[in-house]
Amino acid sequence: MAEGFAAKYLPDWRVASAGVETHGLNPKAVAVMAGVGIDISQHQSKLIDLDYLNSSDLVVTLCGDARDKCPMTPPTVERRHWPLPDPAQAQGTDAEIMQVFRDVRDEIERRVKALAE
Repeated sequence: MAEGFAAKYLPDWRVASAGVETHGLNPKAVAVMAGVGIDISQHQSKLIDLDYLNSSDLVVTLCGDARDKCPMTPPTVERRHWPLPDPAQAQGTDAEIMQVFRDVRDEIERRVKALAE
């Protein structure tokens, strides 16, 4: 979701989304992003590329697990952590789970917009 918003609001930035593990693309994330007009259906779950990571200006981690497991970066790389719940871990009815995905989506959009400003 963050990569989709970054492509929209930060078109001049080189952006990549990756994790410390690959899980595949969550269809619920695809659905909630489609709900705001952003197609991420062709995105892929990717592993962190250390060369890419170390050549970055900014690295943003989105969940506590990612912050804790993200490899070390050189001091020249700014790191920010957005302590968001992992919507893939949400429990409840389908409607409740989709609401968690929408809430996280909306918070990611707010934060990416703030980066753009």
